[in-house]
Amino acid sequence: MLRLLQFSDLDLTRWDACVAASPGALPYVQAWWLAATAGRWAAVVELGPLGEYRSLLPLPCKWRPWGRVAYQPLFTQQLGLVLTADSQHRDLQEYLALAAKSVARFYQQLPPAALPLPALPVGFVLAERLTCLLDLGTPYAAIYKTYLTGCRRRLRNNQALAQPLLVQQGNDLEALIALFLTYRGEAHTGLRPGHYHLLRRLFAALQSREMAELREVRHPATGELLAGALFVRHAGGLIYLFAATSPAGRAASAPILLIDDAVRRHAGQLGQVFDFEGGSIPAIGRFFANFGATPVPYPTLTLTQPPWFLRWMRP
Repeated sequence: MLRLLQFSDLDLTRWDACVAASPGALPYVQAWWLAATAGRWAAVVELGPLGEYRSLLPLPCKWRPWGRVAYQPLFTQQLGLVLTADSQHRDLQEYLALAAKSVARFYQQLPPAALPLPALPVGFVLAERLTCLLDLGTPYAAIYKTYLTGCRRRLRNNQALAQPLLVQQGNDLEALIALFLTYRGEAHTGLRPGHYHLLRRLFAALQSREMAELREVRHPATGELLAGALFVRHAGGLIYLFAATSPAGRAASAPILLIDDAVRRHAGQLGQVFDFEGGSIPAIGRFFANFGATPVPYPTLTLTQPPWFLRWMRP
């Protein structure tokens, strides 16, 4: 039986058990991740005979003047359907049809494994975005050979310096956020001050689960922060969640050093994938291609319905 449950009706213990029983479930659908990035959320849930959750579709929602909106939270690349072996409802269309009854607008990004999608309910529009993925199942030396020539040259040039730049463990997320604000900021990204509170909350949740890897590159003489990145280590691999660099860091190839360091530390783990969380912007896709990453499409679903008062007034 499928039911649309509001946050107050969700049993998060059963939620966690459902996610744990879903092979390959991404960390974005974990209750603690959603709590950090969305706060509250609804879901279409398949209930078993004992009330257990056999499958679910997370629905982070917020209210707007035109009605309820299901949205994709920041720092959450993909959501989508979470299935277990006991699920009797495996057609995404069923979940979407139920979700559409409660929202005026819907937007959600699904994992690449969701493609190809089945027929969609009336009104839903399918589009695709790109992320770049790198298989970490082979040794570092083999992956390094797939790096583009210019990338390998920059790594060699750094090693040839009298004081090469080094990647080290970081412990100050605020320094990384400050670097991002200085050289990117709201004008380029649309991120407002309140959005960084979500990142801080997510970082704390990741740290408490030993899933956060904060890495940085500093100038060897001055200690100036040239670049930094927050990676998420999870059961399926590594996620490149948040990063920033200064013009000096970019000129010194600090972002290349950060990613190469991550590949070096995690290579040789069968079944592990490095998700760069980007690729739709051509320049970013080309940068990730330096490391042998492959562009992979993932679907987005959009639904826009008339405002609630117009739907209520229909004969």
